[in-house]
Amino acid sequence: MRQIKDVKLGDHVCLAFAHEAEQRAVVTAFLAGGLESRERVLYFSDAPGSERVRSWLEEAGVDVASAGAARRLEFRTAQESYLSGGRFDPDTMIEMLRREVDASLAAGWAGLRVSGEMSWALAGQPGTDQLEDYERRVTGVYAVGHAVGLCQYDARLFPAERLTGLTDCHPEQAQMNALFETGTLSITPTFDADGARVLRVAGTVDHSTTPTWSAALRQAARAGGDVRVDMAELEFIDVAGIRELAVAASALTEGSSLRIRHLAPRLRQIITLVGWDAVPGLVIEQEAVRA
Repeated sequence: MRQIKDVKLGDHVCLAFAHEAEQRAVVTAFLAGGLESRERVLYFSDAPGSERVRSWLEEAGVDVASAGAARRLEFRTAQESYLSGGRFDPDTMIEMLRREVDASLAAGWAGLRVSGEMSWALAGQPGTDQLEDYERRVTGVYAVGHAVGLCQYDARLFPAERLTGLTDCHPEQAQMNALFETGTLSITPTFDADGARVLRVAGTVDHSTTPTWSAALRQAARAGGDVRVDMAELEFIDVAGIRELAVAASALTEGSSLRIRHLAPRLRQIITLVGWDAVPGLVIEQEAVRA
């Protein structure tokens, strides 16, 4: 996973988002970052009209009108890009991107920044069965170092198996910028399909990072409602860090809960042994058992 602030020329990343709030945060940061870096920005939308993305940028303080007038920011539909000619052809799309990169450099810009909404691929247009091949091959266009691409996949629409295959065609996946970050711990917001915020924890929670960990949980609790913590990428957490989960759950308003997912079995055993599983509001979500 790569935080969107760290994505740069030469990268080809994807975003598999479960809610528009996550899409908005990542896409806005990606496009605004390109404009700030004197890159030309090209955006491919699923449907006619780009008012939604324009409004995201405007609310983030981007002068969309000026960027458009200077031809630094351009919006095109899927029919004007991926499906030009009435079908999807990887060779045609890759050649078009190469031309756009050359044109951007010739105009004096630092490079080309591209983002595309990919749900058009679900409409059954001819050639869409070649999308995986395209995603693998187009990495070479970006790897030259003069362009960067962000492909957007709506996880609510793409079948899970195909979504996994498509994301695997990218060297890395993009995610929202971390709310809290130290040398060994990052806590990044993401969203469930119902719009509920989830804190994704990666790295180590120990004596050096416990203050950051505690601050993140307190901030999440102040927002109201349930606090969801995804620990799939957690490498280590000491007893003091586990205690902070119980403390945070105890401080929630009545009716709210701190819900932990992807908790390692040994950590579940520690919580049970100490008795913190009985803390009101602390919920350890059960993992689905595969047949």
